[in-house]
Amino acid sequence: MELEDELTTEERAELLRIARKAIKERLEGRAWNPEKSSTERLARVQGAFVTLHEEGQLHGCIGYIVGIKPLYLTIAEMARAAAFSDPRFMPLGPQEFDKIDIEITVLSPLQKIDNPEIVEVGRHGLVVRRGQYQGVLLPQVPVEEGWDRETFLSHTCMKAGLHKDCWKEEETELFCFSGEVFGEKSHPTHPLRG
Repeated sequence: MELEDELTTEERAELLRIARKAIKERLEGRAWNPEKSSTERLARVQGAFVTLHEEGQLHGCIGYIVGIKPLYLTIAEMARAAAFSDPRFMPLGPQEFDKIDIEITVLSPLQKIDNPEIVEVGRHGLVVRRGQYQGVLLPQVPVEEGWDRETFLSHTCMKAGLHKDCWKEEETELFCFSGEVFGEKSHPTHPLRG
């Protein structure tokens, strides 16, 4: 469930640059023209989420739980989706571009769990599935909200549109994953910012 190898500082910076460039080009009405990834690591197929904050408030968060395309392409696509297609928020406008902070979460493969006691707040993200319902919360969410394990499990159930205690029922499937989380706040210099 752990990530096999973490990204280098340079690879993290490149993914953040790709995300910001993809958003900027969409705001300017240009099609994103993917450049080849600079390392084999960025070309690995892996799940990832892109989260946007504007002045500390969530402004979009979309991703793939499991990898379906190379990481650098996923980041570009999810950056655009978080900026313009998250149904919870208005699409990002040009005047907001310089106000957003981008955060990326690269995911380990999902691991099905039978014992919720193994979930560690701050280390694991969660997926709850039951029939057609599914909810996902990233590892940083319970830390930001100050939740304990049970509250984290309950909120993941509610995110799936299920009742808060469904995680205790046999019909509910639980999965956990770890995430490598980094963002522009930890990489303050960005050539495309501003």
